[in-house]
Amino acid sequence: MLIDTHCHILPGLDDGAGTMDDAIEMACDALQQGIHTIVATPHHANGKYDNEAEAVENAVNVLNGELKLRSIDVTILVGQEIRLFLGLVDEILAGVVVSLNKSRYLLVELPSQEIPAYFHEMLFELQLLNITPVIAHPERNAVFLKQPKLLKTLVENGVLCQVTSQSLLGLFGKKVQKLAFELCKEQIAHLIASDAHNMGSRSCTLSRAHAYLCAHLGEKNVNTYMQNAELLIRNEVIQPLSVGRKKREWFHFLWPQSV
Repeated sequence: MLIDTHCHILPGLDDGAGTMDDAIEMACDALQQGIHTIVATPHHANGKYDNEAEAVENAVNVLNGELKLRSIDVTILVGQEIRLFLGLVDEILAGVVVSLNKSRYLLVELPSQEIPAYFHEMLFELQLLNITPVIAHPERNAVFLKQPKLLKTLVENGVLCQVTSQSLLGLFGKKVQKLAFELCKEQIAHLIASDAHNMGSRSCTLSRAHAYLCAHLGEKNVNTYMQNAELLIRNEVIQPLSVGRKKREWFHFLWPQSV
């Protein structure tokens, strides 16, 4: 059974499920793919949506109640997808932010076109709070696409990476797919998640991505991602990855120009 650590399934909170029926349909689709646990991650502080911890927890309780009434064997856990912003640490201390299943792992979304200059300092502050940032879909960030070694540096400093299943399947374009695949191949990615929003163009493709990776990289690679998702929701340590000289070479293979 699978765990999805990034899904916009809570109805009416963001650009994900619009209604309870939509959320139930997404849960049923996930169950058919072998997913039994979903971490709900509505957008927070992204300039359009603000979903504070209490509201997220209430919505999770309501959805879990509906799933139980309908005998749908899927459990929803709390979380947020938080756009990186200067006041993040203050909101954590104020209880406005909720981590993935209230663990040490915080799902963070970077701006799509940049990496804020304050990110490295904030990383240090988060680590002092025993919080490990998990970067959502780094393969879609314009800076990482041009300078992937910057992502390697962040991983070496304790950041985790979560690749989106649709990226691996090429649904965000070939360049994004290539980077997503190499992050998995070189064990720089720690997690694979659906980032599902609906039953249409942004549906759950987690099982398809696992099958794709199994065919190209082997079952052991896929098992690592499944185990890491389990470790995450249990608030256990996901072992940091060693990105050494061998790991550096693939950046130059993908991007032979100087970066």
